[in-house]
Amino acid sequence: MGEILVEVATDVAFAHGVPAQLGISGDALNVAAAAAAAGARVGLLSVLTDDDLGKAIAARIVELGISPDLLAFRTGQQGVYLVHCDPDGQREFSYARSGSVGSSLGPDDVDPGVFSAAGAVVAGGIACAISGSSRAAVVKAAGLAQRFVFDPNFRPRLTSVEDATAALLELAPRTFLVTPSFPGETSALLGCSTAAEAAAKLRSLGAANVAVTCGPEGIQLEGEGQDSTWIDSIPAPAVVDQTGAGDAFVGTLTARMVLGDTLPVAARYGAAAASLVVGGKGGTGFIPTLAQTRAHAAAGSALAAAEGVQPSHA
Repeated sequence: MGEILVEVATDVAFAHGVPAQLGISGDALNVAAAAAAAGARVGLLSVLTDDDLGKAIAARIVELGISPDLLAFRTGQQGVYLVHCDPDGQREFSYARSGSVGSSLGPDDVDPGVFSAAGAVVAGGIACAISGSSRAAVVKAAGLAQRFVFDPNFRPRLTSVEDATAALLELAPRTFLVTPSFPGETSALLGCSTAAEAAAKLRSLGAANVAVTCGPEGIQLEGEGQDSTWIDSIPAPAVVDQTGAGDAFVGTLTARMVLGDTLPVAARYGAAAASLVVGGKGGTGFIPTLAQTRAHAAAGSALAAAEGVQPSHA
């Protein structure tokens, strides 16, 4: 659940007349697309404009293997962002989303029957930040879900440290899985100086499972019935655009856990999917199939074994 954005992407600096590619993105869509590709049956709760643009976005959602049944259509403006990516995939964003139709998402849009029956419900800090009604919808969903997954996704341009921290502390006790990033979110929102410390703190707050993403280094895991575990990242075959990599990790990890994989196995698949996603342009420019993700995860494990790298534990 969350906001869908129109994406205008260019690989040159922002300027009048530069060539750009139109796409559909946003953290909620990126997560849903990755979860669907990982083998889950996925619906996406979001609000779109009731015009041709909204219809085009809905068509893209279906194209990605996501059910459109939870979509709502209302009069308003669709949120937009422009992104410039340099040759190393580093990004510069410019947003036009204040008062967007997506921010009109509210508790009345959360169907108790659907959300209590779902194998998992995924929401993020962005959905909590875009409006009070959207945050209330996330809180309602967390109370209904069998497994609630929360990605803090802290964005200083959208919300304050205080509000983002309050949302995380309110939702953490209800989470089946929470996925903060280190060092940015773990330091700002939790006051933790290490990934292991952040994972332990979130577990103490009531989170059942924690996956602290540590950029190109790897993932720190804490979960029910298992020791703290470190999962190494998997090198990307190509880096074009890093947009959506973290979302791909969350969507793949959630899907695979709901479908029966253990936390470490699911996290390994999530890491593989994230490293493949950066080879495409835009948040949904390239979504790997489950077969591609599994093959990449296996290749990464084989390479680590060949180099004598052993899984480490924190």
